Amino acid sequence: MTEPTRLSTHQSTLRRWFPNHEWVLLILLAVEVALFSATGRNFLTVTNAFELVRSGCEVGLLALGMTLVIITGGIDLSVGSMMGMAAITLGWLNNVAGVPIVPAIAVALAMGALGGWMNGALIARLGVPPLIVTLGTYSLFRGLAEGLTKGIINYSSFSDAFKALGNGYWLGCVPRQLPLFLLVAVGVWLLLHRSVFGRQLYALGCSKEGALHAGVPVGRRVVTTYVLSGLLAALAAVVYAARLGQAKADAGTGFELMAITAVVLGGTSIDGGKGTILGTMLGLAAIVMLENGLRLAGQQAEASQVMIGVLLLVAILGHRFGTGGRAGAVASTSRDSCEEFEMKNYQVAILSVAMLLSALIVAGSNKKVAEQMSLLSAAPPVAATQRAGAPPPPPPAKKLTIALMPKNKGEPYFLSCKKGADEAVAALGGQVEFLWDGPANPDPSKQNEVIDAWITRGVDVIAASVENKEAISTVLKKARAKGIKVICWDADAVADARDFMVQQATPEGIGTALMDEAARVMGNKGTFAIVTASLTAANQNEWIEYIKKRLAAKYPDIKLATIEPSEGKRDVAMTRTSALLKANPDVKLVMGIAAPAVPGAAEAVVQSGRKDVKVIGLSLPSLCREFIHKGVVDCIVLWNTVDLGYLTVHAARALAQGDIKAGSTTMEAGRLGKIEIAGDQVLLGKPFVFNKDNVDQFDF
Repeated sequence: MTEPTRLSTHQSTLRRWFPNHEWVLLILLAVEVALFSATGRNFLTVTNAFELVRSGCEVGLLALGMTLVIITGGIDLSVGSMMGMAAITLGWLNNVAGVPIVPAIAVALAMGALGGWMNGALIARLGVPPLIVTLGTYSLFRGLAEGLTKGIINYSSFSDAFKALGNGYWLGCVPRQLPLFLLVAVGVWLLLHRSVFGRQLYALGCSKEGALHAGVPVGRRVVTTYVLSGLLAALAAVVYAARLGQAKADAGTGFELMAITAVVLGGTSIDGGKGTILGTMLGLAAIVMLENGLRLAGQQAEASQVMIGVLLLVAILGHRFGTGGRAGAVASTSRDSCEEFEMKNYQVAILSVAMLLSALIVAGSNKKVAEQMSLLSAAPPVAATQRAGAPPPPPPAKKLTIALMPKNKGEPYFLSCKKGADEAVAALGGQVEFLWDGPANPDPSKQNEVIDAWITRGVDVIAASVENKEAISTVLKKARAKGIKVICWDADAVADARDFMVQQATPEGIGTALMDEAARVMGNKGTFAIVTASLTAANQNEWIEYIKKRLAAKYPDIKLATIEPSEGKRDVAMTRTSALLKANPDVKLVMGIAAPAVPGAAEAVVQSGRKDVKVIGLSLPSLCREFIHKGVVDCIVLWNTVDLGYLTVHAARALAQGDIKAGSTTMEAGRLGKIEIAGDQVLLGKPFVFNKDNVDQFDF
């Protein structure tokens, strides 16, 4: 008699621990560790391991909350904006209202929970899709934060004890946010994987109708999930403010996308019903390690975005193929995506190939490794050299590693500075290893990440163009404490955070020259407006202060109508200028004080047809030449940006070698000759006025 077929409920150990094939990410992490241990300086160290935790903490907190949300079949695009709102709440309470830091933190956390409750209530009670709701609150929370601060105010008067939460160490090496992060991660893991609440979230993600029939209070669970997401976003804001030493409206910009990437890369189904906290943490580790490893290998971290994108697409396609391609049938079935499936061999192969290709891209981009391998292959064997009786060759002199960081490495202004830096490095004849990296947009937190990586790498000199002096000064002080020389260029940090400042021109000289040129063009009367790059940029705000001082002291018949930010982008400058000309028809001159702002403002004037409006400002001749010849731009005030980059490299080298120190009054700077040093300021020279008579003489 045939025995009846028995259904086995036994799961393999691998399946129990890695239900969504998270083991693939373990392989990826192993590949990254092996690759960057060989190519990245000081990558495989305890110090760098802890720094990885510090750099991934805020995104990790967001990702923990996002995992819960996505498992229910939802999405929360508002968490980055909530970080900004909670940070401003914390900063205002502590810095302005005088509330002690602990109650201020509690109110900020309550603000996050309230924002999450609003998201959940709109989704659960009104039935509005999560994407629409959180897209709306994404703009609402960020708009409130910027409106309350006018986009300018940064709160930075925090106590050292609070800032130690973001920058301090336990036992000299363990970041202080690590215990907090571990506590939250374990708590969320227990909630999701060891509680009735967690099982209800999985049921809700698989089938809302099925969960209702099973007696799950769907509405309350949705609201609670979004409350937890908002609460964790506010906690991330607290850690962010402690790490940067300031609270600002743009805190967390873009963090929501990083969090979603970590969650989905970790195996959580975007359709809901599947996912683990372990997978999310592995996905986060893969992203953070990739960016860190590239920087320690001396490469641009943007390459990581390509690799992460490839892996993310493969992970999503693997899920779709694994569920039989039924993504489009989710609404008409009982969520087939929640059924168990085994990843096919070809899917594993595709994912493995993607990982290997990513690794090869990194390895191939590392010119240093290629050079070292070629030198090794060309070197004669040691034994043969000894048999010939020749003494071993002397070790090569150690190159100085000089790392330059712009505010925005894609802006034409900084690209022209890099041209001069490259010239100086070439002129030094191989004595310098040159690193150039920074954020793609003005972002103090990204500047801090780059500098932290350089500290771990052990560079000799860091030269930074500072977006926000309060935000960056803590990490620059840490670099100095590690024995790294620090200089600033283009925009300064606080004085005790660096050794010297390479000053292209004094802020007073720039502000005075701009205001005097504006008055000349306007005939000493009328109304003008300013278009800047960022309302938080320290150097531009300093120029504006001197513009206002010169205006008040010498030009009583001239009025400043408004100051508009352009985000360092030409198209934004054009849009903002068009709007301000309509809102202020009496404006007769627009002053741009960022390289892209001047041509952007000029294009807006051309499109408006206004012949009575002129543009001046601070920009590059190459960007403004066309408009200067058309007569729209009267003149621009600047210095030789190529010379600024050139001088910065020479100053960094002189500082590292001890050629300049406190009390020095001059230094030699290659083709620039003898350069004056006034106190801790290395002076390039006075501002220069470019107009139609001389602009064609300059090609930068």
